[in-house]
Amino acid sequence: MARPLNVTDYMAKECITFRPDQNVLEAIQTLLTNRISGAPVVDDENRIVGILSEKDCLPVILEASYHNDPGKLVRDLMSTNVTTVDAEASLMDVAEKFIATSFRRFPVVSKGKLVGQISRRDVLRAIETLRG
Repeated sequence: MARPLNVTDYMAKECITFRPDQNVLEAIQTLLTNRISGAPVVDDENRIVGILSEKDCLPVILEASYHNDPGKLVRDLMSTNVTTVDAEASLMDVAEKFIATSFRRFPVVSKGKLVGQISRRDVLRAIETLRG
């Protein structure tokens, strides 16, 4: 019997991350340059402490433009309520999680540390592969 596919079979193992003490204007430039809508924020031990999204960044861009403010730190704007997926989770469980939420991707953790991320597209690719 074939083993069920899990997250690690299809997740992206390399992902862009931010640090809490990073300047948010620098983080915005990284989002724009890499054409991504958000990225995990990790501490020195690679544990997720937040997520910084384009939506989180909009207020600071408006403020920086209006007041000529140099910006804030990532920790000031990041969302701290982060939904993650365990590296050993099955792809079907993750597919159900995507259906139940509006998230486009989930950070993947193993033993509390970030090991990658999985997107809706990754799950679709996996299902298409299974179909042959």
